[in-house]
Amino acid sequence: MRNKIYTIIIVLFSILCGIITKDYFLGTLTLTCGLLNAYYASIGKTYNYIFGAAFCLLNAYISYINGLYGIAILSVIVFFPSQIQGYVSWIKNKNSSNEVSIRGFTLKNSIIIITSCILGSLLLGFLLTKIPGQQLAFLDSSSNVINLCGIILMNLRFKECWIIWLFNNTFDLSIWIINVFNKSPNAVMMLLVSIGYLLINVYGLIKWIKFERQN
Repeated sequence: MRNKIYTIIIVLFSILCGIITKDYFLGTLTLTCGLLNAYYASIGKTYNYIFGAAFCLLNAYISYINGLYGIAILSVIVFFPSQIQGYVSWIKNKNSSNEVSIRGFTLKNSIIIITSCILGSLLLGFLLTKIPGQQLAFLDSSSNVINLCGIILMNLRFKECWIIWLFNNTFDLSIWIINVFNKSPNAVMMLLVSIGYLLINVYGLIKWIKFERQN
């Protein structure tokens, strides 16, 4: 019952934001899919990936028209397929409560993840600067690399994915705050998506810590 109430709240919140920002269709749909994806992932439900796949395609389009080609390209060729892979992985690793089994990793894993994110962000940022019209190349690259890391960790059922996404929130918020000031298309709605993700990521981290202890 609680899940249904939260779902209704998310949908109504998305519609309200769409009305306020006058972004009635594309923005509202993107916000709805993004928040439902994050919420259902936070409570360990496999069908979060359905909303995640839809969000990837919508996010790709909005990022493309805002000149964020790194996010647009990776959303289609990397993030969208990862939703399918994650769905399959979670289906195979459910517990008796029909929720995904959670695990954690070691200090060695942490060092590898941090190093990979830094090097990956710098490399991708350099490549994006070579694309004509690319905006905020290194913020774009950092957001993509860290987000991809979070998705991989979530697909592998590591609770640390939520910590990675909380860190990524700082980059996402920076990108869309800048775009709001530049009056870019759909920027206000995407800023609301980022704020919504920040709140759900905090909730998700708390829930997954509890899940891991129960497992």
